[in-house]
Amino acid sequence: MTTIDLQTPRSADPIDQAETLLREIWGHDGLRTLQREAVASVLDGRDTLLVLPTGGGKSVCYQLPPLVRERPAIVLSPLVSLMKDQVDSLRASGVPAAALHGLLSEAEKRDVLREFVHGRIPVLYLAPERLALGSLLSILAAAEPCLIAIDEAHCISQWGHDFRPDYRRLASLREQLPGVPMLACTATATPRVRDDIVQQLRLENPVRVVGSVDRPNLIFRVRPRTDAVAQVLEVLQSHPNEASIIYVQTRAESERIAKKLLDRGVKAACYHAGLPAAKRSKVHEAFQADRLPVVVATVAFGMGIDRSDVRCVIHANMPKSLEHYQQEAGRAGRDGLAAECVLLHATSDAARWQGLIERSAEEAVAEGGDRETVNRNTRAQLDLLAETSAWCRGLGCRHRAVVEYFGHEWNGADEREGGCGACDACLGEIERLEDATTVARKILSCVARLGTLGQQFGAGHIADIVTGGNTERIRSMRHDELSTFGLLRELTKSQVTDLIGQLVAIGCLDRTGGDRPVLRLAADGIPVLRGDRELELAKPARGRAPREQRELRVAKGRDATDWSGIDRPLFEGLRELRRGMAAERKVPAYVVANDAVLRDLARLRPSTLEAMASIKGIGRKKLVEQGPQLLAFLDDWCRENGLARDMVD
Repeated sequence: MTTIDLQTPRSADPIDQAETLLREIWGHDGLRTLQREAVASVLDGRDTLLVLPTGGGKSVCYQLPPLVRERPAIVLSPLVSLMKDQVDSLRASGVPAAALHGLLSEAEKRDVLREFVHGRIPVLYLAPERLALGSLLSILAAAEPCLIAIDEAHCISQWGHDFRPDYRRLASLREQLPGVPMLACTATATPRVRDDIVQQLRLENPVRVVGSVDRPNLIFRVRPRTDAVAQVLEVLQSHPNEASIIYVQTRAESERIAKKLLDRGVKAACYHAGLPAAKRSKVHEAFQADRLPVVVATVAFGMGIDRSDVRCVIHANMPKSLEHYQQEAGRAGRDGLAAECVLLHATSDAARWQGLIERSAEEAVAEGGDRETVNRNTRAQLDLLAETSAWCRGLGCRHRAVVEYFGHEWNGADEREGGCGACDACLGEIERLEDATTVARKILSCVARLGTLGQQFGAGHIADIVTGGNTERIRSMRHDELSTFGLLRELTKSQVTDLIGQLVAIGCLDRTGGDRPVLRLAADGIPVLRGDRELELAKPARGRAPREQRELRVAKGRDATDWSGIDRPLFEGLRELRRGMAAERKVPAYVVANDAVLRDLARLRPSTLEAMASIKGIGRKKLVEQGPQLLAFLDDWCRENGLARDMVD
């Protein structure tokens, strides 16, 4: 592997050295404010907690210090695929890096460790589980690392959305590698999770660098799920041949939706933990190489991808927490360009999650878990679920709601001033239900009337009653004689079910857990029933969105400005060139150049390598190795199409 000369002129100021390396290796002008604060803390030998949104540049904060200090860093990461992607990126930029994982042969593992101990690998990735193996830790200590970085540090917290016991054992590193600073990194952490990370890792008086979780380039849209496959196809039509991830809840759904998409001409594949390892690897590599645009993946397994140009993330089911959603949706638009995040949800999603959480709690107690602790954790998970459901059903700015949920102050525009400009609420896409309070009172009256009879039913049966359904259950229980029977005949059953979900989310109805959840009137529903409280509800969808709304799906959002001045055919030509270059080098396509670089090339159309060097994301090694090929392509294209060169940004 060719590496760049890292012996750049040294400044007395370590931060100046870091920024020089950043320009030389990654082609960026300088560290952002919070990156600078985190790097300075690590270089000072301080323990540090770093919370930056996905795409905010966390990895640079642990990749730069070992290059400045000329002592290696150990990076603990939860997924082999994430390690591989970061190693590929570092090597493509000229930085020797390696990962230690179970897919390597014993000889390969020995080679990696030897190179690391001898100082020839400045950044070594490994999974937390490997630290429990034999004498590995003492071998790593022999390299005298300058830093231990814990990526995806939310995994250490019992309050986090991806709790992993092996992360909890990382606190022992403090005893075995005394004096080595720790950097705990995560993209999403509420104040409670941040405190838990600090406590569990035993960070000593850490510097806390916490950025806003807001990703203004992400366009949030939330839709009631009516026909998952049809709705997914609608969204994908706005992103032809663009990288898209569809998250589903089960393996069966992953396979079913992928097949339906293939049947309709969409190049897609499923990806879940039940697939043979070889097939998973094949799908992963095709997606990373930009040969496969759409992957349908289970949320439980995740994608473990580091691709920066994902333009669309669709959730076909509601996640069980906003932490989960922020992490999964955050895989979109890591290059800073606009990307669309669409969440499809139904009342059954929350009921299913509630049942799974409660069953898991009973199993934990049966296996000897402390009842009080299990109950406390269960209540915390149900609270997270309720907050997620409320966010899905909310009518206000979604970006603002996420920011405030994670304990930050919203600094964007108020909804009355146009809001964030990047969610369905602020783009005016959510239609309010006329006379919502009256409609709500009819549903609440039905639940309350059944309650006086000592009867409780699920959302489906309530919807059947108020829409005047002719079912055997209604007839046998004489519910067609209720005063609330048929009060909402003008609505469909699915629409009423959606409205019931909204009433549960805002606390007017309570829903029990278990396999057969039932509804009952909640305390907050009583003032509505009495006429003392007015409500706002979203108008439930009848089916497909109007054509004009589908066509404006992205045009109304941030994506329109990202294409200003760009020759789209040239951009697509550069994408095709990138695929070929990536195949030659056997690396993911984004490692050659991300979409932001390609868009700048298609906008500025540099005529010399010197001009190309001004584009962010093209470091010295990439300029030398890839620049001539990119320049030759631009020469031919612009000559054949009569395009001007060296445009001013």
